Amino acid sequence: MTGGASVAASPAGTRRFSALSVGGVMGWLALLILLLAAASLQIGYVGFPALDVIGAAFGVGDAKLVTIVQELRLPRTLLALLIGAAMGMSGAVLQGLLRNPLAEPQVLGITSAAGLGAVIAIYFGLARLFPYALPLCAMAGAGIVTGTLYAIVSRGSSGLTLILAGVAISGLCISLQSLAMNLSPNPWAVNEMIFWLLGSVKDRNFTDIALAGPFIGGGCSVLLLAGRALDALSLGEDAAQNLGFDLVRVRIMAIVGTSLAVGASVAVAGGISFIGLVVPHLLRPFIGHMPSRLLLPSALAGAALLLAADIFIRWFDVGTELQLGVVTSLLGAPFFLYLIFKMQGRFQ
Repeated sequence: MTGGASVAASPAGTRRFSALSVGGVMGWLALLILLLAAASLQIGYVGFPALDVIGAAFGVGDAKLVTIVQELRLPRTLLALLIGAAMGMSGAVLQGLLRNPLAEPQVLGITSAAGLGAVIAIYFGLARLFPYALPLCAMAGAGIVTGTLYAIVSRGSSGLTLILAGVAISGLCISLQSLAMNLSPNPWAVNEMIFWLLGSVKDRNFTDIALAGPFIGGGCSVLLLAGRALDALSLGEDAAQNLGFDLVRVRIMAIVGTSLAVGASVAVAGGISFIGLVVPHLLRPFIGHMPSRLLLPSALAGAALLLAADIFIRWFDVGTELQLGVVTSLLGAPFFLYLIFKMQGRFQ
């Protein structure tokens, strides 16, 4: 299985990375998140003194400023952190589960499948009838595709086959999304689908956080529980079984956790891609290759990266605000190509 050899050798190679180094990286990432969160609360169409903005986040100060911060800026900031953490951790788990360093929700079609589920909920009016229809349909789409991809890997398919399967699944899901928009008789629904699929945390509120937060939190908790088993799985399935790990349980945990985290993220913010691909690769030089060491740092780094991207699109004034999913794709696609060229020998 492509990528297995490099990961299989990683536990011995990561002995030089102490627990203190992992804790230190997490500490710096936590500090970075605090600084980015403060900057995110500060940036808006109207500027306010920094101390007043911080006070308004806690409900102290001018009533108008409190409304702006708590109803607009704070939910946007928190949602970016939640979704970034979900995408970062999901990418680290998928790379460990599939033993493929190119695995990522968007690359493998999981994000597109979640988007298709959400489009179905919008197209048939389920989202208006039942508030949880959108995340449930998105999570169902993500779960079906994640399970399908693991079935492909379990048959001994190469890494190239896995990537091609992801591209095919993503293309099919995007085609079905386009079909739904083409057939929709309501132009407002079409505009909603298009705007939503581009990916954004703009104009979100605490209702969106309450809708997606429990699913993202639950999904990430399940993924964290799979960390030690993924370490053993990096040595091969036989070795993991000899060490006493139930591989069926591990697969189910990874699929369920990814489905919850990615599906809920897509349901409230649309298509945001490549965070899960970039983040684990940026962290491995500092932490090593063991999946259990990567999970929490990947969540923190994903949160920081997505929030930084959201700050950038508000700071970079081009007359109209760029969509967050567009920016992450522009950043992630060249990185993906770089990884393909770097690893092309493994696909031969």
